[in-house]
Order: sequence, then C-alpha cells, then structure tokens
Amino acid sequence: MYIHEKPNWPAFEWDSSKLTKLLAEIRHRQGKMLGKMETVGFSLRAESTLDNLTLEVVKSSEIEGEFLDSNQVRSSIARKLGMEVSGVVPSDRYVDGVVDMMLDATQNFENTLSEERLYDWHAALFPTGRSGLSKITVGAWRTGENGPMQVISGTFGKEKVHFEAPEASRVSTEMAFFLDWFNTENELDPVLKSAIAHLWFVTIHPFEDGNGRIARAITDMQLARADRTTQRFYSMSTQIREERNNYYNILEQTQKGSLDITKWLEWFLTCLGHSFDRVETTLQLVNYKTQFWDAISNIDLNIRQYTMLNKILDGFEGKLNTSKWAKMTKCSTDTALRDIQDLVTKKILVKEEAGGRSTSYKIKE
Repeated sequence: MYIHEKPNWPAFEWDSSKLTKLLAEIRHRQGKMLGKMETVGFSLRAESTLDNLTLEVVKSSEIEGEFLDSNQVRSSIARKLGMEVSGVVPSDRYVDGVVDMMLDATQNFENTLSEERLYDWHAALFPTGRSGLSKITVGAWRTGENGPMQVISGTFGKEKVHFEAPEASRVSTEMAFFLDWFNTENELDPVLKSAIAHLWFVTIHPFEDGNGRIARAITDMQLARADRTTQRFYSMSTQIREERNNYYNILEQTQKGSLDITKWLEWFLTCLGHSFDRVETTLQLVNYKTQFWDAISNIDLNIRQYTMLNKILDGFEGKLNTSKWAKMTKCSTDTALRDIQDLVTKKILVKEEAGGRSTSYKIKE
C-alpha cells in the first residue's frame, strides 16, 4: 500500500523531537549565509545567483537523465535577468523553457502557485508536445489513457515498479487540496514546508512527465520564500544530483511507508545542509571568475574561446587538448589549435609542464 492509499492521506506526521536540533542548525546556517552574502558586493551576489540558477537548471535535468548545455542555460538566464555577462551564446527553445520555469519559481516566489501556473511550467518544459519521441498531454493533468502512472526501472521484460501514483481521476481533487495548503500561511516552518511540498507533489505525480523537475522547482520556490530573497546562493538540485541514489531510495521508502515522514524530513534537511557547505567554495569560484573576466575584458575572443574558458573556470574534468576543444565546440582540430594558440599568444592559456602523448593547456596563473 502506498501512502496515498492510506485512509488519512495526506495527514503527514513527524517526530519533532528528532528534527528540532537539525532544523535549528539549518536555520542558523541559513541566516549566517544570507548575512554574509549581504556583505559582498552587488556584482558578486548577482554572479553567484547566475551560477547557482544555472546549476539548479542543469542538475535538476541531470537527475532525470537529461543533459543540458550549461553555457546555453547560463546565457538564457543572463538574458532573461538583463545581466551583461561574457560569452553569451544562443539557446534553444527547450533550454529557454526550463529556464522560464525556474525563473518564475524563484524570482516570483511570492505569487500564488495556481493550477494555471503549473500548466504553464509544464508547457514550457515540453514545447513540442512530446517527451522524447512520445506525444504527451501538455499543460494539463494526466488523463490515464496510457494506463497507471508508474516509476519503473530495469530493462524490458525485467522492469521493477518503484511507485504507482494515484489514479488520474483523483489528480484534480488532490492538486486542489495541495495548492490550497501550499498557498495558505500557517505556523509550519518554511524550510520544512519545502520538504513536505516536494514529497506531496511528487507523490501525486499529476503530469505525464516532468514531475520531478516541477517538484524541485516548487521546492526552490518555497526555499526562496524561506530565504525571503530572489537571489540564489546555493543549489539544492546540485546536492540531490550528488546523492541521487539516496534521493530515490528515501522517496521510495517514504511512499511505501506510513504517513510518518520523519526520515524523509531528516534526509531533506541534511541534504540542504550539504548544499550550504558548497556556498563558500562557490563564492570563491565566483570571485575568481569575476576577477578573471575583468582582467581580460579588453581582449577580443570568439564564441568558442568564451565557451571553453567558461567550462575551464567551472571545473573542466581532465586535461584540455585540441581534440577535446574540437569535440566540445564542434569545430575541426585545426580550428581548435588556432583558438588555443591565440589564447597562448594572448597569455590567457599556457602549456602544461607535464609532457606526454598529447600537449595539454591550462589557464595562466
């Protein structure tokens, strides 16, 4: 029996004695983090927001096995927020749609979350009306025409059902109840509310696809309410992506358990705390990137060079060489070599000291 089949669903319960200390610690760290960010310059806060929104969009999609071009995502966010940044590239309509949803959730967090607003988010996620090659119902609750909504893993013929959502006929009533609760002011701590909202929405699973991404957008919306700011200094989805297996395991355990969701709340708060751990590192990286781009602001670069420099600054994995440059920018190796040599001449890149079968490069200290 799933939790949505319980007679008293959705009357969630939890053991406050097991959460009080953890929640107090999270709220204390949250306050310190926001206070510290107030002391840094506006440009640094804006750049940090841009980086974390980019991570949130990219990592939320990665959790579902979809990989977006981070440079497109960053460029789309910058354009929509009216930010002047280096290396802006065109973005496709799918990337723009995911960005539109995330920005509406975090920048307009005080607005009511309505059925129509969720429909708009869903339509933004699936601009072609399809999920992969399959045509789906877009901008409306699922109909049940394709059978029960199930979360399944495994190969064909060896599928394992991890969860089955409520029947489609229940979705409209379930969502009306959820939205009324989400939009009503109550004494519940706003961080706890974000955890409950995430679980509740993803359990209803109201759409044919995109439920996980929309659940995380709702989570970010409620966390923005808890922070009381549109600026984002951490990325919950980045941490969930790091803990993806645990995330799916605790969801499955909770959805197959009782309405006592203490363990889910403990996991969520701990995961949120881990996302706070990244703030200092992120701030240092943002500061370095800002200084880097300021230092070379008068040097002409092409789009490929902007793109690759951003990737290096964001933590490029492995060694940078001409073949990787060519593959990642979709150019010939000759063009890649010219791009790199130009950056070496301009004293932006230098050759790595270690030799070997392939010459590699790094940003000049």
